[in-house]
Amino acid sequence: MVEPFTLATTFLNNAPSRVTGADDVAALEALLRRAWDTARAPWPRVAVPPEVFVRHLSLKLSSTELAGPVAGLLEQLVLPDLYLACACGQEVPGALQALEHHYLGKVPQLLGYLRLPEPILDDVCQLVRIHLLVGTAESRPRLMEYTGRGALLSWLRVIAVRMALKQGGVAREVPEENVLTIVEALSEPGTNAELDLIKRRYHREFRQAVREAVISLTRDQRHLLRLHFIDRLSTTEMGPLFRVNQSTISRWIKSARHTVFEGTKSRLKERLRLSSGEFDSLLAAIESHFDEGFSQVLDDDDDDDDDEGT
Repeated sequence: MVEPFTLATTFLNNAPSRVTGADDVAALEALLRRAWDTARAPWPRVAVPPEVFVRHLSLKLSSTELAGPVAGLLEQLVLPDLYLACACGQEVPGALQALEHHYLGKVPQLLGYLRLPEPILDDVCQLVRIHLLVGTAESRPRLMEYTGRGALLSWLRVIAVRMALKQGGVAREVPEENVLTIVEALSEPGTNAELDLIKRRYHREFRQAVREAVISLTRDQRHLLRLHFIDRLSTTEMGPLFRVNQSTISRWIKSARHTVFEGTKSRLKERLRLSSGEFDSLLAAIESHFDEGFSQVLDDDDDDDDDEGT
């Protein structure tokens, strides 16, 4: 039989700072019990003791986060993924098999768009396993750094992509369909009448200019855009993945947006040879068009720019 308030005591003893609502130990105990039930539900054959999971959970939270209600904080975490990561770290029977089947086994599919040669893809998959599961003298297994902020599969995808880039074998040219997908995500259709006219009149030139501007980005910038706009990772999720805070991720995305816009502008100015007034009108519409796509996404994240990743 579990002692009363064991989970709450474990949580409070391991949290990095005072916990909001700590005075109501009974409510905290019930909350943590529900969190444990939710976390273990997808993994009935992977048995992590509740106290072990709660300790692991508490160590992944920051002092800033604990200043707010714990219930709201737990709702933001992917608890089943965090539970499995904890189980792997504790070498619980069945945990590694579950990780392999549901996550590591999907790495080749996650990297499919990179079109890696098969030998390099095999090497990357093996390196990802080693990186996640085997510690070194300087560091523990990387899987232990997963905090539950964002899906484990998305977190794993970023690690795998970065390793693939380091290994080489990624084509310098971005596949056509990937570039066009990014272009579509960055420039969502609007109702601006002037823009619609420009799109009809200069459709091919505009699309080609944007495409070339995207290709001119660095590989890391293109992958950053793909993760944010195509895979729909928020800056909150991306911060821990790149080991920088959220405001840095936001600045990187804004910088890439600015580079694409400036590149599109210079290419159109060179090719269309419009009068100064005509080009100013075109530029104003294009800038508005970009803002509809970029700003809609970026502004959603700007409110949280001061939050830090782990």
